[in-house]
Amino acid sequence: MSLTGKVVLVTGSGTGIGQGIAVEMAKKGAVTALHYNRSEAGVLETKRRIDESGGHCLIVQADISKQRENNAMIHKIESQVGPVDVLVNNAAVQLNYDLFKHNGETFDLLFDTNVKGYWQCIQAVIPGMKRKGTGRIILISSVHAKRPTDFDPVYAMTKGAIRMLGRESAIELAPYGITVNTIEPGAVDVGKSPRISPDDPDAEKKREARRKQQQEKFPLGRVGLPIDVAHLACFIASDESEFMTGSAIRLDGGSMLL
Repeated sequence: MSLTGKVVLVTGSGTGIGQGIAVEMAKKGAVTALHYNRSEAGVLETKRRIDESGGHCLIVQADISKQRENNAMIHKIESQVGPVDVLVNNAAVQLNYDLFKHNGETFDLLFDTNVKGYWQCIQAVIPGMKRKGTGRIILISSVHAKRPTDFDPVYAMTKGAIRMLGRESAIELAPYGITVNTIEPGAVDVGKSPRISPDDPDAEKKREARRKQQQEKFPLGRVGLPIDVAHLACFIASDESEFMTGSAIRLDGGSMLL
């Protein structure tokens, strides 16, 4: 499953899932455009990992809620490495407010980034994909597109909107050879969970408690990792997935079965 010769844009490449996808796609031969808005230190770490693996990448910056910045970002990519073959819409905002603790400003922030930002990035890459007669668009949503959350209901609402954005886009773009698919991860360890110090005298007891908790929540016995999402994204980005479009693929270790 090679991505050699493909130009890939991964939004939100500086952390977590986006970083994992960008690094893995570069390992498979893609020229990867690493997008960030504010997490410059994170995107430099992503670039370091790609450079160490012998991959090729460039860094681009944009606030994806602003179409002028998206257009400038795509122009930079096209002028340096050519039209985008694969767009991975991953950048998102999550504030962890209760539903009625949000106000109009925070509500708009989430929808402007998580939904309008995705839509605008799609708009920006479509002309280049149409010229080539092919393209792959991957939207990173969440199992919370269907399941209510206990941490940020407005975030969950945006993820539901992303699922429908994927379906509607798939219908409109299919005649041009452009596929659109959505990945819906469950819990993914992006390095924010409290670490258990090896010097902690109760370290083994705490690790066992964590393993037991994960086995109760996830039939496969663990939370997801960025590489799990990256493997699926690489398949969708590849030529082997050409007959798949409009799909929303749950990737959650079976947690939604419980």
